[in-house]
Amino acid sequence: MGLYLPVSMPLSGAALRAGALEVVVLGGHLLLYPTGVCQEKVTAGAPATRPPVLLLHGFTDNRSVFVLLRRALGADGLRHVEAYNYSPFTLDLRVTARHLARRVEELCERTGQDRVDLVGHSLGGLIGRYYVQRLGGDTRVRTLVTLGTPHSGTRVAPFMDAHPVVRQMRPDSEVLAELAAPAPGCATRCVAFWSEFDALMTPAGTARIEHPDLCVENVQVTGIGHLALPAHPAVIAAVRRALDGPGLAAVTASEAASVA
Repeated sequence: MGLYLPVSMPLSGAALRAGALEVVVLGGHLLLYPTGVCQEKVTAGAPATRPPVLLLHGFTDNRSVFVLLRRALGADGLRHVEAYNYSPFTLDLRVTARHLARRVEELCERTGQDRVDLVGHSLGGLIGRYYVQRLGGDTRVRTLVTLGTPHSGTRVAPFMDAHPVVRQMRPDSEVLAELAAPAPGCATRCVAFWSEFDALMTPAGTARIEHPDLCVENVQVTGIGHLALPAHPAVIAAVRRALDGPGLAAVTASEAASVA
């Protein structure tokens, strides 16, 4: 299943606009980055009717990338929303996935909920998926939403292969081989957002989830680059609907116009 955010300009114009938006988002994120360095204080939160949401940032990033998304997801008071800062010094995403497992258990205990929803940007989505598929996390995770995550591996920036986590995001890595292995009975619903203007996904379609055992909804957006995925109003609205239920990650005419 796919979602398309059409643009009314030639492809070259769309690419230029997406690139300009990336620069704007990068500037804003650099200003906010220091505010997200420290782990946030966790609270019990007000009673919520829907599963709590845990946000997972990408490589070398922190929770500040989710300022707008977090606000939108918690605006109606139906969800308790938190962001998890994993260590920037992690050398193995599988270790981080085990830390995530403990954080999810703690979140369930603190909120009184049996299941959670995960939203991961870039590497964060891969960590969430590893937890779901390889560590039994599907018993706790109702929905996994990924934004620009290299599910099939990315070939971008080969000069960064010296970093172990970057190597784990390559198409031939052991981690991705584990994720390609059978996962019968996986109970988590997966929603993967991807864009042809995501310069960090090479090829762009690598941000799709292609696995016969998973319940997957792949959502294609256009006119939006990698950094803008967790901040763009149209994507944020679609993520909210994705967490509301299967098949609801649709885009209204006004949202589509916002990227045209």
